[in-house]
Amino acid sequence: MKLGIRILLGYFLIVGLAGVFIQRVFLAEVKPAVRQAMEDTLVDTANILAELAADDMKQNHIADGNFASRVREYAHRGVDAKIWSFRKTTLDYRIYVTDLKGIVLFDSTGRAVGQDYSRRNDVYLTLQGSYGVRSTRDVDSDERSTVMHVAAPIIDNGKMIGVLTVAKPNNTLQPAISQSERTILRWGALLLFLSLAVGLAVTLWISRSLGALQRYARAVTAGERVQPPAKGASEIVELGQALESMRQKLEGKQYVEHYIHSLTHEMKSPLAAIQGAAELLDENLPTAQRRRFAHNIRSQSQRLAELIEKMLALAAIEHRQALENVVAIDLGELLDEVISLLEPRLQRAGVSVRRDIYPPASALQPKIRGEVFLLRQALINLLDNAIDFSPPDSVIVIKSDFSQPGTVKLSVRDSGPGIPAYALARVFERFYSLPRPGSNEKSTGLGLCFVQQVAELHHGRVSLRNCSEGGAEAQLNLPADPA
Repeated sequence: MKLGIRILLGYFLIVGLAGVFIQRVFLAEVKPAVRQAMEDTLVDTANILAELAADDMKQNHIADGNFASRVREYAHRGVDAKIWSFRKTTLDYRIYVTDLKGIVLFDSTGRAVGQDYSRRNDVYLTLQGSYGVRSTRDVDSDERSTVMHVAAPIIDNGKMIGVLTVAKPNNTLQPAISQSERTILRWGALLLFLSLAVGLAVTLWISRSLGALQRYARAVTAGERVQPPAKGASEIVELGQALESMRQKLEGKQYVEHYIHSLTHEMKSPLAAIQGAAELLDENLPTAQRRRFAHNIRSQSQRLAELIEKMLALAAIEHRQALENVVAIDLGELLDEVISLLEPRLQRAGVSVRRDIYPPASALQPKIRGEVFLLRQALINLLDNAIDFSPPDSVIVIKSDFSQPGTVKLSVRDSGPGIPAYALARVFERFYSLPRPGSNEKSTGLGLCFVQQVAELHHGRVSLRNCSEGGAEAQLNLPADPA
């Protein structure tokens, strides 16, 4: 299971349990709270009615006096009251009065007159001088039929002369209880939903940060040029920067070791040639041979200088993760500059250059964005290779293709012998080089590697292939400037 899912489930489990617990507590408290409020009202009612009934009770007219008449009229009153969200249409109080023996003398419903209520808690406790209250089912099998009874003593000159009880069915308050429970459930569900939404948002935020760090690690493993994540949780950004620092240090160490080994190996051959030619020059040789050995020393020295120069340039670009000094570049102007720089070489080799543009030059030609210096050096390396492998009096074709939206394709094609099949997969390897036509000399083997690094820095790619009509073609694909 992914970490983001675990975080979401853990968060939702905690919030869900807390929400359910709180909801259950609220639901459990609704009914008692409502009944407590009702009991409080019944206490007030019982005591005020006990005062009103005192005169009739003292005169033994509790069953047929003024108090009884008013209570019976109350029972027949009509009512239509909207209380908050529910409507009340019935009057629900039952009022009965007992003497000091617990015998019912008056009952507003008429059903208990003459019965002995002395063992009922409301009457019994009141006669004992305590708070008399009870809750009894009207129907033994139905728990919803409970009726709350609250009693108050009838007092005359400080002496108890009877007991008055006010009863009210608990189910008359059920609409209010149900409404409160529905409200609690509705808001509880909304709370859980909002908690889930917040948890999902936080999880996505964390997962996105972790995903960026994961993609960065995978790209580094694949050898791609990427920057560590700069957005997301601060700890993850800091971790990405720490990984980048560690990667740079490890790569720097490996890079130095590899380069020292490669450079030592590549320098052995020209140094040996220089040393051998220098030793022979100490002998008494004919002028022609001395000139040949001196030429060898110069050519090998030049090769060493080129090797060191290109190694430094390649090392500088391989260690970079992003471009600097990025500007919009007109590819046509850059090609004109490169051809002008290499014009002396073209003349010595007897090779000419032809420029092709597709679509035609009259069409709108997009620019590319990048570093002028790096792209100039990459184009010089491609054209250098084409000159080295082109026979005299041949033409190098440079084609700029703007037909594909968002991409600029530049191809350099020569008329040379092409690339051997065994070498096609290795031409971009560092220090890998092929003999030039008509000579056993090789280049430094760093030019195409440099071009590949420049292409990757510009989010492009470079490829090399043999043409069916002869010669080789290098193709450099770069993203066009979106502006």
